[in-house]
This record gives sequence, C-alpha cells and structure tokens, in this order.
Amino acid sequence: MTNLMEQVIEWLLNFTGLEGIGIILLTTVLAIIQGILGLFPFATLIVLHISILGLEVGLLASWLVGSVAAILVFTMCRYFFYNWFNRRWGKRLERYEKWQHGMDKYGGWSIIFLRTIPVMPNNLISFMSAVSPIKSSTYAWASIVGTLSHIWLFGIISSSIIMPDMNIKGMTLSYVLFCIVLISIFIANNYKSFGKSRG
Repeated sequence: MTNLMEQVIEWLLNFTGLEGIGIILLTTVLAIIQGILGLFPFATLIVLHISILGLEVGLLASWLVGSVAAILVFTMCRYFFYNWFNRRWGKRLERYEKWQHGMDKYGGWSIIFLRTIPVMPNNLISFMSAVSPIKSSTYAWASIVGTLSHIWLFGIISSSIIMPDMNIKGMTLSYVLFCIVLISIFIANNYKSFGKSRG
C-alpha cells in the first residue's frame, strides 16, 4: 500500500506541477485524507517535504500540515460525524481501551505521548479524542506539541539516512532538552494524582 501511495503522490506532483512551498497545498489535502482513512503512514509526507524543501523547512512544513490535519479530523469527528463514527468504529476501538483510559485521565499529555511514539495510527488518535471528554482547546495544543515532537524525533532518526553528512548534534540536544521540559511540566501538573494512585 505504501509503494502504491508513493506512486500516487509522485503522479499528483507531476500532474499539479506544484513545487517548493506550493507543495504544502497538496500535502495538506493528503494529510487530511491520511488523518481520516489512514491509507499510508504520515512519514511518507515528511520524507516528501524534506526531499523537496530541505530538512529544516521540510520538518516545519510537516509540523504545520500534520497539526492542521489532526485538528480538522478531530473537529469533523466530534461535531459532524460523531454518531456515524461511534456506530462504525466503536467496537474496533475496544482493543485500545487502556489508551482511551489514559486519555480520559491525562488528557492532552496522553495525546502528546501517542503522537510522539507511533503506537497507534494518527487517525485513531483523533477518533479516540473525539469521543473522549477532552476539551477541543486541550486537544489542539496537545496535537500541535505532539506532532512537533514526532516530527522532530523523525527528523533526527531519518536525517542519518536522507542526509548522512549532516551534523544533527544540535537538533538532538535541543530535542532532549524539549523532552526534559515536557516531562518536568507533566510531573509538576500530575504529581498529586500519582500520590492518589499509589494510595
């Protein structure tokens, strides 16, 4: 499926003639499709951005596109297709019950974690959030931060393959600092609930 999608994307690029920053128009539409149907990994779009726009601009474009898609898919699910989604996907989400429980308990922090580490597809994160009691504003900031974290980590891991001569020490150290800050804020906000769960 991934190879087929890569061929489709290449055909779309040739057909539309988009290049440079204009590519974001196409990839935003593709990211929304990916966010609803999950037909191909989001990493496909990240690699596309990096290969056309370079590492830094490509990662920034991926962050923008991924955040917009995540928020749009959540909004569509919660406010327009909630009943249809519950009928179609309710049973399938039972296998992710422990993640749903974490989302209900920790809200935005669980979304940041799930978007950083791909333990489940992007579309399911949006769907599960839409049926949870999480506030729209909380989901929005958590998805923006989580998408940034995911793309930043992907950039560090993939740059050694895509751009082997590039020095990524600064990018890696800044990401470690970013994670330390996030974890510190999480602990500061949730240390009382940790005490209750131990008791």
